[in-house]
Amino acid sequence: MHIAFLNRQGNFDPQDRYWTEHPDFGGQLVYVKEVALALGRMGHRVDILTRRIVDPQWPGFEAELDGYPGEPNVRIVRLACGGDAFLRKEDLWPWLGTEWVPNIAAFYRREGGGPQVATGHYGDGGLACALWQERGGPPYTFTGHSLGAQKLDRLLAQGKQSLEDLDAHYHFARRIAAERVAMNHAGRVITSTCQERFEQYGHPAYRGAVDPAEDARFRVVPPGVNMRIFDAETPGPQDQHVAALLEQVLERDIAPERRDLPAVLCSSRLDSKKNHVGLVSAFAESAELQAAANLLLAVRGAQDIHSREGLSPAERAILDEIVALAEAHGLWGKIGVISLVSQQELATAYRYLSCRRSVFALTALYEPFGLAPLEAMAAGLPAVVTRNGGPSESLREGDREFGVLVDPTDPQDIAAGLLRLVGSEEEWQRFAEAGRQRVLERYTWDRTALGYLSVMERLVPRSEGRLPIPEYFLDPTPEKGLGLDLLTSIWGTQT
Repeated sequence: MHIAFLNRQGNFDPQDRYWTEHPDFGGQLVYVKEVALALGRMGHRVDILTRRIVDPQWPGFEAELDGYPGEPNVRIVRLACGGDAFLRKEDLWPWLGTEWVPNIAAFYRREGGGPQVATGHYGDGGLACALWQERGGPPYTFTGHSLGAQKLDRLLAQGKQSLEDLDAHYHFARRIAAERVAMNHAGRVITSTCQERFEQYGHPAYRGAVDPAEDARFRVVPPGVNMRIFDAETPGPQDQHVAALLEQVLERDIAPERRDLPAVLCSSRLDSKKNHVGLVSAFAESAELQAAANLLLAVRGAQDIHSREGLSPAERAILDEIVALAEAHGLWGKIGVISLVSQQELATAYRYLSCRRSVFALTALYEPFGLAPLEAMAAGLPAVVTRNGGPSESLREGDREFGVLVDPTDPQDIAAGLLRLVGSEEEWQRFAEAGRQRVLERYTWDRTALGYLSVMERLVPRSEGRLPIPEYFLDPTPEKGLGLDLLTSIWGTQT
């Protein structure tokens, strides 16, 4: 089968340049790359269609055709969309229908044939699939990852900006209009969890575009763990380096008499939603947990807990709160910070700390899917994770537990969940084995690829009940621009 993956953001290349260095270069790039590679290894031809960038500030994306070494079935196809310079994704809407999609159609005309099926990622990739399909392109699936309505809800709840100001910066009217078309025209909508299906697509902003109760329109296909990196039984090239780094951090930050204790490791970006402060509060308020383990925070770029260089004001504020808690509760000698800058380094840290009977912790207020704990579990580190969001599906099935779920708003529940593992060698071993087996059985990229294939092999274009495509995406002149009517009809005039 010949398959096209549409993700216009332009950051695909053999070196995986700049991942995590810009908000546009997030987890969806890992997702698209890994599913494409898995499908390619199964013998399918896969084209990752993205945007060509010729920008000295972001070198590496100039060639029209590229690929990954040793992966002959997967191509990276870069086509013009909005000029040469790097542009953030919010500013690329005017060129989707007027330039990028016509360039995609022209590219395959030159080749004398095109893909049998496509899959669009995020609202922009999904809209491009719909526009391409209208021009005679293939049927497609839509993977929204995260939708604009939920992001707008969160920003409005902060009360800092008006609806008009938020739309001016993020172009929410265009994004939500595109998402509505993408999900409505798609042959099937792919979600990572059942919760995502009903919560995200059930938002009033998408009413009339898709019905989340309609089983025939949806398929749950969870993302996977890269077992080439995170396998507990596969040594990595960074193992000795990271082991030495961890020992240095323990020697620097942890009191000598505590260095043989297990660690509670938190390795997520510094964001208020990830609830680092809640985790530190749970540790600070539990003498029993402090007696059983140390707390280790992985903070990219931070040389120690007092380091602030290169961090945003919001990230600095979170570390300041953590330092204040450490001061108030006498946590010095029990808490440490390490900078781990790649997946390979994370995997090595997980394997190393699993030998110390340590635990991975993700106490986010809400986690849409939760790939990070699955990666830790694959590497042999059992996980204590928020019960809010996707982990409630991936870490539990009926009465079977594969990780410990906790209430992220309750420090006592967090501490109890952590103590359940670091306080019992038997429980730690049981969850370490069950967690890794869960990943192997259900959460690998091969499993994700097979989930896509099971949909694609029977995919037909959606022919009835299609929403009209807003004229803006075909002719984005000022007089045809998308106004605030859609947003104000749902959110009113909230500020």
